Formats: sequence, C-alpha cells, structure tokens
Amino acid sequence: MKTLFLSILIGAGLPAFSQQDYPIRPVLFTQVTVTDQFWLPRIETNRTVTIPASFDRCQTTGRVHNFEMAALRQGKFCTVYPFDDTDIYKTIEGASYSLAVHPDAVLAKYLDSLIAIVGKAQEPDGYLYTARTIDPAHPHEWSGPERWVKEHELSHELYNSGHLFEAAVAHYNATGERNLLNIALKNADLLVSVFGPDKRHVAPGHEIVEMGLVKLYRVTGKKEYLDLAKFFIDQRGERQYDKTSKDEWKNGSYWQANEPVTEQDEVEGHAVRAMYLYSGMADVAALTGDSAYIHAVDRLWENMVAKKLYLHGGIGAIPDGERFGDNYELPNLTTYAETCAAIGSVYWNYRMFLLHGDAKYMDVLERTLYNGLISGVGLDGKSFFYTNAMQITAGKVFPAQEPARAGWFTCSCCPTNMVRLLPSVPGYMYAVRDRNVYVNLYISGKAEVGLGGKEKVRLEQQSNYPWEGDVKLGVDVAKPTAFGLLLRIPGWARGEAVPGGLYSFVGGGSQPVVIKVNGKVVEASVQNGYAVISRTWKKNDQVELVLPMPLRMVRASDSVKEDHGKVALQRGPILYCAEWADNGGRTSNVIIPGTGEYSEKFRQDVLNGIVMVDVEGIRVVVGENGLDVSTRKEAIHAIPYYSWANRGKGEMNIWFPAKVADVELLTK
Repeated sequence: MKTLFLSILIGAGLPAFSQQDYPIRPVLFTQVTVTDQFWLPRIETNRTVTIPASFDRCQTTGRVHNFEMAALRQGKFCTVYPFDDTDIYKTIEGASYSLAVHPDAVLAKYLDSLIAIVGKAQEPDGYLYTARTIDPAHPHEWSGPERWVKEHELSHELYNSGHLFEAAVAHYNATGERNLLNIALKNADLLVSVFGPDKRHVAPGHEIVEMGLVKLYRVTGKKEYLDLAKFFIDQRGERQYDKTSKDEWKNGSYWQANEPVTEQDEVEGHAVRAMYLYSGMADVAALTGDSAYIHAVDRLWENMVAKKLYLHGGIGAIPDGERFGDNYELPNLTTYAETCAAIGSVYWNYRMFLLHGDAKYMDVLERTLYNGLISGVGLDGKSFFYTNAMQITAGKVFPAQEPARAGWFTCSCCPTNMVRLLPSVPGYMYAVRDRNVYVNLYISGKAEVGLGGKEKVRLEQQSNYPWEGDVKLGVDVAKPTAFGLLLRIPGWARGEAVPGGLYSFVGGGSQPVVIKVNGKVVEASVQNGYAVISRTWKKNDQVELVLPMPLRMVRASDSVKEDHGKVALQRGPILYCAEWADNGGRTSNVIIPGTGEYSEKFRQDVLNGIVMVDVEGIRVVVGENGLDVSTRKEAIHAIPYYSWANRGKGEMNIWFPAKVADVELLTK
C-alpha cells in the first residue's frame, strides 16, 4: 500500500521531494482503527450498502453507459447533466478509501473493470467528457459547440477533471495500481497544454479541479499541476462581468468570480463551489506560502461562521442557485443547506485547522459532521437528503424542501459525495506539529502517530461519545518520550456555542472540564482551544478527559430575524429536534419556555440507539371551531437532528418559540 500521501482528505501527500506544506500534518485514516459504536456502524454501512448501491445506480441510470457510448464514439448522452460522469469518479474514490483499510478482491476487480471503461472513453489527447465525446457534433446543451467555451459557466469540463483526479489519487494510494492514475495524468497534461498565462484563460465555473491538481502534484511532484491550480484561482475576477448588476449570474458572484480571490471578503454564490474554491486556495497557500490567499480565506471563514452558518452546520440558505444569502439571511421554512455544501465545509475547515492550529475550525467541523452532514444519509445507508431542512410544517412545504428521503436524485452529487466522505472520517481525529500531537475528535479506536524519524506513539481512545463526555486515552511508547498532547476542548464545553457569536447558550457559563493523568487531576493551560499536556510520556500512561454534557438552550443573534424569540436544544455536539413521530403528529405548535426540567435516556430501541431528551413544554391547541385557543403543559420529546425522517414523513422543528406570541398557528 502506498504511504506517500499527506492525507486522503487533502491530497495524496508527501512525495519524496522537498516542499513547503501545511505546518500541521494529519494522521492518515489508514493509521487509525475505529472501534467506535457511533462511527464504525456508519462506515460499515457505507462499505456494505452505500457503495454497492451507488455503483448499481450508476449502472441503472445510464451513467456507466455514457462512458461505454463515448468509447464507441456513437449514441446519445443518456443522462441529464454533463457532470454525471463524476458520480462514477466519486464512488470509485469512496470505494478506494474503503479498500485501503478493508481489502476486498471482488471490489478491486470491479473497480478495474470500471476503470477500463473510463479509459476507453478518453480521447487520444487526454480529453475525457462523455457529454461531448459521444457525439461531438451534438454535445450537451450546457457544453457549447467547442471544448471549454462554456467552462466559465455550465459545461463542468474541469469539474469532471477535478473529481477524476481525486478518484485517481485515492485509487493509486489504496492499491498501488496506476490504471486510473495514468488516465488522470493524461487529462491533466492536456489541461497544462491548453490553459496558462500565454494560453487559454478561464475561471472554472464549478471549482474542484484546483484541489484535484494539487493532489496530482503531491503524487508526482510535477510543479506544472500546482502552477495550473493557482492559475485557475487567480483567473477569478479577470473576466468582465456586469459589475453593476445585482443578478449573481451576470455579475459573476454566483461563481465566486466577481473579483480577484485576494479581494473577496464575503462568501457568496453557489455554496458547494465556494467550499471547493476556498479549500483549493488553502492548499495552494500552504504549498506556496501565498500570504494574500491566507488572509483572504481567513476573512471569508469569519464571514461565513459569524453571519451565514445554520445551527446544524449547514450552509447555502437560498434554494435559487443553491447559494448563500445575505448576511444573517437564514430562513427556516425554506432552508436549502445542500449535503454537498456541508461536506465541502468539512474539507475547508480541516484545511483551516492545518494552516492555523486553532480548535475553532474543528468546532465548526464537528458541528457540521454530527448534525447537518450525516443527516444527509438515512440510517439504512441507501436513502438520502439533497437538502437539510431546519423546519417541516404541515401545509407549508416549499418546493426545495424535502420532507422525506429519496433513494437517489436526477442530480445525485450528494449521495456519491457521502460515499467518499464517510470512510475518511478517522483521518480527522489526530494531527501532528513538531512534537505536539493534536486530538481533534473523540472516537473510540487505536492509532499510530509518527513524531518524526522512528519515534512513534500509539494512542487508544475509549468513550461513548457523543452520548457521554468521559474520554479515556491510553498512551503507549516504546521508551520514555517527551511530547505535547493537545486535547481539543470543544467550544460547547467552554460555554461557546459557535465561534463568532452567531449563536450562544442561554445563561452562558459552563461546567468545569476535568483532565487527569494517571488518575491525578492536572491543570492544563488552554491554547487556541486545546488543553496542552507537555511531559515525558511512559508506556501505559492514561489520560482522562471529562466533558460535561448538560442539555443547553441555544439562541441566535438578534440579527437573525427568523429566530427571534426562539430557542434550540443542544447536548454535547448533538443538535436536537422534535419530530412528529414522538410528539403526537405535530411539532409546529410547541413552545419551550426554557424554564422547566428535562430528562434524558439512552434508547437503544430508537433510531439505532440515541439519547432521547424530554423537555417540559407547552402545546398550543386550536379549537375545532378555529376560534378558540388553549394551551396545555406537555413533555416534548426530542431526538438528534441527524436521525430525523427515518420513520416516515411529518413535521419537524429545530427552533421552538419560547412564548405563545411567537407560535405560528398554521393548522388545527
């Protein structure tokens, strides 16, 4: 197995050549063995259910057939979108991550057969885009009459290349085979020959080719790939859009191309495209030392987290264009929050952590991961949400809302993106800088961490996170070894709901976090959100971390008008919602004053095992005549938000009015 890569998540890694890079190095997911009761079943379901289902749907929907027809140079493109090729690439990527830790000869053979079909569809000069190759005289309407002429808008030619590159690197690292990598390199070399300062100029319409080129650079050391990634990024703002227009399509902001990236300070436009752009900027900044890029992504991150982030971590509030709204524009009844955007946010936040080493980035990553991201896949592993609602109210379901999950979509970018995200989750747990080991996520399992040279540290986590906050961490070293252990103290355990103040806990404050080493309480200094324990570690040292997990009420900034007079429920990293199935079929007429008692209980028989929370609330009841209104005290049963819509269709609420005056009496 190849081990040259920095991280499956951000690249194919550290080649044998010398290079500048992120100051913090991730610990590869292939060096982590997960035993966790929360994450292991999800990763296994992805391996045994989601990946096979995704390949099957690529077959039955015609996505594979597009490649077969492109190989013959005849037929008619038989799916809807020119980016449908990427569903195959993303599923190959996820399957490769699975192969890296779970060898499977049958799966490996199937991947080889699929890669052979992809290779035959590639044109002699490296061009690979079935929407044109099948019938160049009559390409897809988004593609334009010639190569690349609509790339700045809708053709997705470079977007397809980006996902090809990411899949190829994943497959190469997992198997050591070059069959898909060679296809990708041939395509990348074509891009290098076509685009550049003295060649064709374009700002890619849907970013991700930048991230993919960086991954190829990490594998090969070919600087032209890194240079081209930077060139594409620097093209943003160069094309002459109508700067006076408020239409994002006309002024370029939909594609994040309205001004140079180094001058941008507000996250705008299509949310997924934005996440891939900012991730690519962080990659290029790390590899080149471009400080202007770093300042730009810092500003953009602050804007997103402080003004455009949903409480469940979702982003991209506006259905029209799958885009960000204005600052503080976070509607509940028309929430979009695409699953792909949440996945992109995880990619970007992790890169920001690798640049700066601040826990706030991991706080946002954790919020997104445990809430508005895994909500995108059903507990069965084969039903999905494209969008992630904040509220479902009977009689008020808007066109973009999904009150129920679907097996797949005509545009199925989100299910295949989930396929590649889930196997890589263990790669976010640990990282290293100099002689400091970061512990970022609390997931049971074992890991081997390299400190440099031959020095290795073996760590073993034991916890029932996210349901309980007691974490035990065993440290195993061959001989006494001095290094710093940095334990992330989540913002929610420090009294901070979300960095930037967009959301806060009612009442403020927090219970004390306790840290013990070999049974003795230690006073660790907290730096950038990490408790730092620096000592000479010995074999079988034990660290205990106690993170209190009371139920907390959350309120939004006064600037978020949709949430005035409302509270939400959070326990540890988990955001809660009330769903119809536990609350007499209705949740839209519920009040939670925030002054009563609550109880909590782990229920293995509900939704594959959850902590269910009961809160004292009030239900507003409209009389049969439609005129009389009464209230009654009632226990409100709340479940983790990620688990909703696994028991049928009905109402769901995250934000609850605290007073009768704020209830929307929409139905009886």
